[in-house]
Amino acid sequence: MSIERSAETNEAQIAVHWKEEEYVRSSAKFIGQANLVDPAITERFSEKNFPECFREYADMLSWDRYWHTTLDTSNPPFWKWFVGGKLNVCSNCVDRHLAQYGNKAAFIFVPEPEYEPVYTITYQELFTRVNEVAAVLRTFCGLEKGDRVTIHMPMIPELPITMLACARLGIIHSVVFGGFSGEAAGLRASDSGSRVMIYSDGYYRNGKIIDHKSSADIALEAAAKAGTKIEKVLVWRRHQGQDLSKKPMVQGRDYFMDEVLLNFKRAKVDAVSMDAEDPLFLMYTSGTTGQPKGCQHRTGGYLAYVAGTSKYYQDIHPEDVYWCMADIGWITGHSYIVYGPLALAGTSVLYEGVPNYPDAGRPWRIAEQLDVNIFHTSPTAIRMLRKAGPEEPKKYHYHFKHMTTVGEPIEPAAWRWYYDVVGKREAVIVDTWWQTENGGFLCTTKPALDPMKPGSAGPPALGIFPIIYDEEGKEVPAGSGRAGNICIRNPWPGIMQTVWGDSDRFVKQYYQKYCKNSKSTDWRDWPYFAADGAVLAADGYYRILGRVDDVINVAGHRLGTKEVESACLTVPEVAEAAVVPVIDEIRGRMPVVYISLKPGVEDVERVTEQIISTIETMIGKIARPKAVHTVPDLPKTRSGKIMRRVLAAISNAMDPGDVTTLANPDIVELIRRQVQGAGPVVLKEGPEDLKQFGANE
Repeated sequence: MSIERSAETNEAQIAVHWKEEEYVRSSAKFIGQANLVDPAITERFSEKNFPECFREYADMLSWDRYWHTTLDTSNPPFWKWFVGGKLNVCSNCVDRHLAQYGNKAAFIFVPEPEYEPVYTITYQELFTRVNEVAAVLRTFCGLEKGDRVTIHMPMIPELPITMLACARLGIIHSVVFGGFSGEAAGLRASDSGSRVMIYSDGYYRNGKIIDHKSSADIALEAAAKAGTKIEKVLVWRRHQGQDLSKKPMVQGRDYFMDEVLLNFKRAKVDAVSMDAEDPLFLMYTSGTTGQPKGCQHRTGGYLAYVAGTSKYYQDIHPEDVYWCMADIGWITGHSYIVYGPLALAGTSVLYEGVPNYPDAGRPWRIAEQLDVNIFHTSPTAIRMLRKAGPEEPKKYHYHFKHMTTVGEPIEPAAWRWYYDVVGKREAVIVDTWWQTENGGFLCTTKPALDPMKPGSAGPPALGIFPIIYDEEGKEVPAGSGRAGNICIRNPWPGIMQTVWGDSDRFVKQYYQKYCKNSKSTDWRDWPYFAADGAVLAADGYYRILGRVDDVINVAGHRLGTKEVESACLTVPEVAEAAVVPVIDEIRGRMPVVYISLKPGVEDVERVTEQIISTIETMIGKIARPKAVHTVPDLPKTRSGKIMRRVLAAISNAMDPGDVTTLANPDIVELIRRQVQGAGPVVLKEGPEDLKQFGANE
């Protein structure tokens, strides 16, 4: 798929050199038990049946009042779904399962310390605990429908319990990833107008106790500076009666939940019947635009979409044990740990810690112990586990029927290890593409119907009609070998309602670029701009190339960093790779490669030469890196994403910014010394494109 590029290349047309991979087909055993085996579903969800096709998802739910209009387009792009319908999300995820599944596990909690016992929360116990917490929120905190609550918690069961309690009352929850700083949580709380914040005292991470309560004081200070006073801080204790935090509780403001709950034992709270268009939650996502934006998700459309996609693409049955190794603080955790699986009466595993603690065998021991048969993780985690223990999965007797990959493009080499070694060539892989703003999957294979193709997300999800545009709004055709900006031509139930408190930003960021007629109420005139690059193969499969921002313009040739990284990862000795731009006087920008090697590799010079040769062979001499740096580790967020922004700053002698919240902040200075030398730090002001590079991570 190699094509010639020129300096006049459209900005949207990222160079594409990946070859199309072979098909891999699902086993007869998987197909025989799958939820989705009817090929006629493609016709049911075709454009001629839009939007009524999504009734199929909504009918998986229990409605207090059925809707009268499936899609209202009268105020574009503020679409309304299932208008007139009423339901409660908590009731759909908990109450309605009690008669048949009351004694079945809803969650299985796995603490990070292996000496602590695993424990199960049944649907009946979940119902009891959610009601008690709802009573606290309503009576003790004085919260009611429409109020906002900011939850800054780690991966412990009290997190989804608190979310469901909010949903029961119609309180809008805003969950902040536990690895974010107190300041980040406070700014998000202020933006949402939260009066209450919910924390835990501490949790385990990499074998250490993290004092989490300490960030609450920072959060409240940040919120106050932004003009918001937090009235109450509720603190869940990781071990009841034992305080893991050294920070004192502030009298009249901070309250231990286990103590408050003593007054609400066995309380029952009626689920509030919510309009389908009432907001369910806010999920803040940051990008290159600075101020984090609160993606506002609706009640009815969101729950319908995650229920339908969990059933058809994740293949979740009530008898399955499903483990999504994401964090609930991200949209993946909301949609595919909590709301989607629970809507289907699934059993969802919650793991507190990091996947490679105390060693790379931990995930596979958990899978064996709990008989997990559906596994869901990110390419970052896959590469990390392959690096740390490439043969570890072979030591354990688990059997996955299904595996998902999510969060970023997965290169074919990592895909094959995931399929061959982790999945033991038994599991179907569903490679998904979607975003925080989208609610659920947008591109993915239907696991019993579509063949898999390494490196390709696959065809559009049911009822999703993508298109690839160049910068001038012209369609980039399938099989052309050219990439562009992937957009979605139609609304769908999982799409966010707006940006909290900033409707203008919502329109400008997602719809203005390719809007055909701003006066039109026809949805066809309002394509959704995803800000991701993609290429469409002749067979209708989409390969996602990553954020449009993550592109290096080398003498007019636009190179997608993911493609260069993928080339590096075909070198057997390479465990992880990151590619960033560096300023070059002649070419404007050039790629710089950072790699970490698999254990035991010593001939660094030979590997470096092989990397350069591979890049030139797979992509061309235009992609030859200015430098290849072999480093002990790459800087990563607590969720495992490589911070390319930090590496770009080091390469260009710029300020890397705050690195204290990284999982491995010490590595930044080690890399800086290796790249810049051991002398004093001399920082310079860099161009905006380098300051913002990879900021979406």
